[in-house]
Amino acid sequence: MRALITGGAGYIGSTVSNLLLDNGHQVYIIDNLSTGLKKNIPSKATFYKTDIGDKKKIKEILTKKNIDIVFHFAAFIDNAESLRYPRKYFRNNFKKGKIFFETCIENKLKKFIYSSTAAVYANSEKKISEKGLLKPVSPYSASKLKLEKFLNKKKNKLDCVILRYFNVAGVEKKLRCGFNIRKGKNLILKLCSASVKKKTFVINGQNYNTRDGTTIRDYIHVEDLAKIHILTANLLMKKKIFQTFNCGYGYGYSIKQILEKFTFYSKNRIKFKVGKRRPKDIVISIANSNKLKKFLRLQFKHNNLSHVVKSSLKWYKKMSNC
Repeated sequence: MRALITGGAGYIGSTVSNLLLDNGHQVYIIDNLSTGLKKNIPSKATFYKTDIGDKKKIKEILTKKNIDIVFHFAAFIDNAESLRYPRKYFRNNFKKGKIFFETCIENKLKKFIYSSTAAVYANSEKKISEKGLLKPVSPYSASKLKLEKFLNKKKNKLDCVILRYFNVAGVEKKLRCGFNIRKGKNLILKLCSASVKKKTFVINGQNYNTRDGTTIRDYIHVEDLAKIHILTANLLMKKKIFQTFNCGYGYGYSIKQILEKFTFYSKNRIKFKVGKRRPKDIVISIANSNKLKKFLRLQFKHNNLSHVVKSSLKWYKKMSNC
């Protein structure tokens, strides 16, 4: 398999790239390094520092390398930032994504795996299936859904799997790649920082209608998510399909539960304070992933919060010393 990875210097893209290479596939990475880490790029991959909106360069790569399949990860993903700069997110995530896919289709490449998000769903106290109400509350999630809709309109011309990620966390076992500790703003990164650097951690609201008052999320380990990509790619190479899958474990953890787990494994008492709620924050987000498990006959290997916390701390300490 000759795979083209957009955003391959990013957290998830680099993890998938390494797993593809481990399985004997050829990997070609496109990344403009605006948020990705060059250290994440596997040495065995062919790397092009370019933008997905550069139609001429993309066409040149597709023509020369005879690509079989595309994994599209490239996107801005900071939900809070998207509320401040909505045009930036629609321009990069939707408009450039559309140009990229159209260029691929024009050059007879029609097998895609698209990295989407569970943030396209409305808030729900129940587990969310793929048929759940679509109601994005931020420009980030709206831009991702808009590109989903574009692909759906083209479904007669292409084979595609849309993967809606719930919260991705943890780092691959060999620590070859991982999240950007200097640019990310997610919960796991903040807790790593609070643990290692002994900073005060801020809980954004503790008066939600949940078991302990803090928001609840379904966290999927990045290695399990990478495996999902490999399995769906194998499926796409064998048959014509167009499917959307939720990627999560089917149960959620609150912020306080994760804080406790970090305290246990770091052996440090993490100081925290309660701050204001984040604008338009989703209260509960848990996947119904039955469709994914049935379709891929999948068994998860890392569905344990301990794997997430321990690997994240190891990566954070490694990168802090670089």
